[in-house]
Amino acid sequence: QVQLVESGGGLVQPGGSLRLSCAASGFTFSRAVMSWYRQAPGKERELVAFITSIGGNTNYADSVKGRFTISRDNAKNLVYLQMNNLKPEDTGVYYCKAGSRYGDTLGWGQGTQVTVSS
Repeated sequence: QVQLVESGGGLVQPGGSLRLSCAASGFTFSRAVMSWYRQAPGKERELVAFITSIGGNTNYADSVKGRFTISRDNAKNLVYLQMNNLKPEDTGVYYCKAGSRYGDTLGWGQGTQVTVSS
């Protein structure tokens, strides 16, 4: 049974930082493509970043390039999203997703709220 549990969200002022974590179980983590998505109120869920299983290649949405960093620890079955220089438009619920290298979705986490406000 695939399980993904996000943590690390919260309230932060503009310009601040947060690190999100996603703990994974129930599948072969090292072989999965791991992604972070977010959903702002009234908007569709959007891809923020992903990291591949082999080689750990990364890709980011244009809106977060240079500010966010995705990484993974295959020994601990964890994926992280380091978020720096946060902006109010980064506010939303952040979700972790596991997928196969063939594009299948293995599962979603329940989400963690990030609020950027002064």
